[in-house]
Amino acid sequence: MSVSVSNLKVAILGFGTVGSSVARILCDLKPQGIELTHIYNRNVARKRAEWVPSPVHWTEDFETILASDVNVVLELVGGLDPAGTWVRRALEAGKSVVTANKKLIAFHGIELEKLARSKGAHLLYGAAVAGGIPVIPGLQQGLAGDQVTRIEGILNGTCNFILSKMEEGAEFADVLREAQGHGYAEADPTEDVDGYDARAKLVILSRLALRADIDPEQISCRSIREVSAIDFEYARELGCTIRQIARAELRGGDVLASVGPMLVSKASPLAWSRGTENTVLVGGRYGGDVVFSGHGAGGHPTAVAVVSDVIGIAHGSRAVDLPSRKTAIGGEFLLRHSIRFVVSDQPGIIAEIALALAEQGINIHAIFQKPGYGKSNLPFVVTVEPCAVSTLQRALARIGKMTCLLEKQFDLQILEPEEDRISH
Repeated sequence: MSVSVSNLKVAILGFGTVGSSVARILCDLKPQGIELTHIYNRNVARKRAEWVPSPVHWTEDFETILASDVNVVLELVGGLDPAGTWVRRALEAGKSVVTANKKLIAFHGIELEKLARSKGAHLLYGAAVAGGIPVIPGLQQGLAGDQVTRIEGILNGTCNFILSKMEEGAEFADVLREAQGHGYAEADPTEDVDGYDARAKLVILSRLALRADIDPEQISCRSIREVSAIDFEYARELGCTIRQIARAELRGGDVLASVGPMLVSKASPLAWSRGTENTVLVGGRYGGDVVFSGHGAGGHPTAVAVVSDVIGIAHGSRAVDLPSRKTAIGGEFLLRHSIRFVVSDQPGIIAEIALALAEQGINIHAIFQKPGYGKSNLPFVVTVEPCAVSTLQRALARIGKMTCLLEKQFDLQILEPEEDRISH
């Protein structure tokens, strides 16, 4: 029995790392019913590639794309503007859009999906989270029959590359330069290392998995900039490593959500990602835990997801409409913490720290002090029983006034197994 496949004419907006990879796949594989007809880029003359078939029209004028008979626009420029304007105009013209733009979908995805439906067009964004890993299709179809209650993920390949290298003994600044040299990190790495990239992706996953429409600006983000090599030494003492974790969890009618570096047990799938790999753990009420893992960054993996969306449109498939509701970020995770101190050693330090913690109702769980460090520059770690970040920060504000401290104390939450967690 033959399958009817639409004849789609496709335009690529942006011929950078991902856009050129998409063009390469379309030219090499020649998927049935799909024809690349236009490529847009600024200063397009410097981008022309000899391997692109000669009938493809190169342009630096978006209006040319809009006025053409293109059926599907692939927005691979990124950012909110002008990409957002182009996506809206393409949808208003009845053209379907495939995008890898996580920021645009995080902030305006619901509005754009409504616009697409009203015009009989598609808006697909399978590449917006975790690159080539089919997390979004997995949530929209494979797990649509479950009630997902939590998401935990390594969603930023740049941070995972940096932290993986630091786990081997390197320092943050050195690895960041290496990541920039490889093209994994931008000259300004703020979006990646300070958590905003992962935050946008978490918003998208929360909308699809938890059916919760949350405001990105309400999600707490912590940078990985303060993590140092000594933190990995103590992480090993705890049977853990350190990863940038994006997580969201349904609690009552609200969502708990955060992005930042955390201690993760070596036994967790989240500890197994190396280099630029991504891992997403989805917890369902009926199906239990499902793990998605693979290469989440880079031109080719992301391009695979983009082309897969285009092939889906050509074959008449539609994204499952999973309605979400506006949901507040409410409460805080209650987890154990590991706090790193560097002091000029003297009597009474532990007693004073214990007192400051006790005043906030926080109990010490354990104390770790590795040998080999002098008393004039002594690092050690105190782990505490589950508490809210805000409560711990009040205790640390008092501890920070101790004259023996040589640098600001640094705390990391410890990601507990699901059955051991509580919340406030």
